[in-house]
Amino acid sequence: MITAPIAIRNAVIHLANEQPLLADLFAPPVAGDLVLICTNLRTLGGKRPVFADDSRSIFYFPFTHIRFLEIPPGADGSVVEAAPSRRPEPEPEEDLEIDEDFLRRVKDV
Repeated sequence: MITAPIAIRNAVIHLANEQPLLADLFAPPVAGDLVLICTNLRTLGGKRPVFADDSRSIFYFPFTHIRFLEIPPGADGSVVEAAPSRRPEPEPEEDLEIDEDFLRRVKDV
């Protein structure tokens, strides 16, 4: 039985032709892995999947059935820095001159 501590919490497993599942991973996957080993399996809503008797069991998913694995920032316990803002700085407002003639024409209409 695997007694290793959980390394990654709340990873999202996107299975082929199935809804995504949340799980805790014992270790990040590496290139030579054939299966993904996880525990605490649940739906995105937090419920136990219908095919699992106990969500705390250890699950082995072959990578041939996984479309992709999503590991959210900070799931491995590391501190995530905020992404820099990409919004352009607003240009300072300039003093606009009021065209009195234009205002008079608008009022007359």
